[in-house]
Amino acid sequence: MASKSLIVDNKTFDISYEIVNASSKKDIIFLHGWGSNKDIMKNVFSPFFKDFRHIYIDLPGFGKSANEYELKTEDYVKITEEFLILLNSSKDIIAGHSYGGKVATLLNPKNLVLLSSAGILEEKSFDVKFKITIAKFFNALGLKKFTKIFRSADVNTMNEGMYATFKNVVNEDFTKNFKNYKNNALIFWGQKDTATSLESGKKIASLINSSTFISYDGDHFFFVKNAKDIAKRVENGIL
Repeated sequence: MASKSLIVDNKTFDISYEIVNASSKKDIIFLHGWGSNKDIMKNVFSPFFKDFRHIYIDLPGFGKSANEYELKTEDYVKITEEFLILLNSSKDIIAGHSYGGKVATLLNPKNLVLLSSAGILEEKSFDVKFKITIAKFFNALGLKKFTKIFRSADVNTMNEGMYATFKNVVNEDFTKNFKNYKNNALIFWGQKDTATSLESGKKIASLINSSTFISYDGDHFFFVKNAKDIAKRVENGIL
């Protein structure tokens, strides 16, 4: 494991990362989802993509990349772009899971790999809507500290900067961003995904002109059991 320090918009970030196959000339960059870290991506994909330099990144606020700033997705893109410049990355392939898929899309790689990407707004359940309504009520009464009990499990252990970041990014509509991506995309999904529905994956595929869509039996982390097949399809799909 290594770390690089960089400054973006007068803010300092220490980015934790790992590299596999360091001597390879082509790059594949892995971006994890919200609440996750680089380790799950590395554990799953490091045995594959033998002809590529793997770059596994802890996005700010996750894993070993600390962050207390309030950020937006555009900030994550700037930070990741600057980090990849420091590594002289060619951005041959960027693979993003869940929230990482949104960041990967805006980085505009030569080849985009989406793994159950976030970015398509879906109808919230009654329970979620109810919690949002109650939290707003407490905020209006000046009882902000009580709203913490209604926070998503994804953020209930995070600092205030990351909670503000979560609120900034959770309801983004990336329809136009997916439509504006003009390079090659391979989109993989879990058929039983309840975090980002299969229909969302199909919609993303319909928005990106040059895309291939494949689904597997599995949930939001379907790629754990299907990494070998995904890697083979990606390698064949970028030739």
